[in-house]
Amino acid sequence: MEKENCSTLSEIILLGLSDLPELSIFLFLLFLLIYGVTVMGNMGMIAVIQVSSQLHTPMYFFLSHLSFVDFCYSTIIVPKMLANILSRDKAISFLGCMVQFYLFCTCAVTEVFLLAVMAYDRFVAICYPLLYMVIISQKLCFGLVSVCYLCGTICSLIHICLALGIPSYRSNVVNHFFCDLPPLLSLACSDVSVNKLVVYTVTTFNEIITIIIILTSYLFILITILRMRSAEGRHKAFSTCASHVTTIIVLHGTILFFYCRPSSEYGLETDKVATVFYTIVIPMLNPLIYSLRNKDVKAALRKLWDINYYFRDQVLSWTLGFKWKL
Repeated sequence: MEKENCSTLSEIILLGLSDLPELSIFLFLLFLLIYGVTVMGNMGMIAVIQVSSQLHTPMYFFLSHLSFVDFCYSTIIVPKMLANILSRDKAISFLGCMVQFYLFCTCAVTEVFLLAVMAYDRFVAICYPLLYMVIISQKLCFGLVSVCYLCGTICSLIHICLALGIPSYRSNVVNHFFCDLPPLLSLACSDVSVNKLVVYTVTTFNEIITIIIILTSYLFILITILRMRSAEGRHKAFSTCASHVTTIIVLHGTILFFYCRPSSEYGLETDKVATVFYTIVIPMLNPLIYSLRNKDVKAALRKLWDINYYFRDQVLSWTLGFKWKL
């Protein structure tokens, strides 16, 4: 039996989504479009929340951070992926690969906890509406968001420290489109059962904690809604939760499918498609879900649109009047 050719890595080759050259242009244009929509959607959501005084509430404070994390999430992965699609040189330095994974993991974990915090926010808003602004104070909002970012940072540090301890790899070719940890672990020469166990344990723990918070919050929300006598009140309560529930189902479903499996063969095409969905597609969908299904956001957008038209008409009339006088 031949001994494996193991060595330390200075760079990593990312094979990408497809090895078919004829798909390169199509994939580049598709993901460029998705990334453009993601950037405009999330940055637009943040801008609308910042400039619209009616959206200066805890719910939209959390939503602005969700949009920021989604923007970072996508920006960490997509630009490098787009460059690799058109380039023959698909290499990334090992240090660059570790940094990409660290930032990606931080954003992923932060987003999971942010969704749990947003579920708690909806629970207080619907079950204790009169005490909402007292319970969800500005200090608590900053504290909860800080905890979300802290959890993301700590989880990422755990994974990255263990990954940096791997002495050698049998290949530097990774069958993926970005530096995710599981495909890299599959190339290690040494025993990485501890790394895989930590990935599974940490991810499962995060999922259990956040899902318990979400399910408990929505259980009390459902009980409160069913007790409402007004059909209009029930409809309004359901509509405020619909966007959040949609986002939770999409994100947690793909994470559970990809990471929370005790035995999984990484590098399979199904896993790659699932990863594309929650790293690239979901950050694009979130602002669309919240803007299209949220009456407050649509009202703020209409107001800003009307103001924009007003100022444009004022500038236009002033300009025409000025030329007329000349």
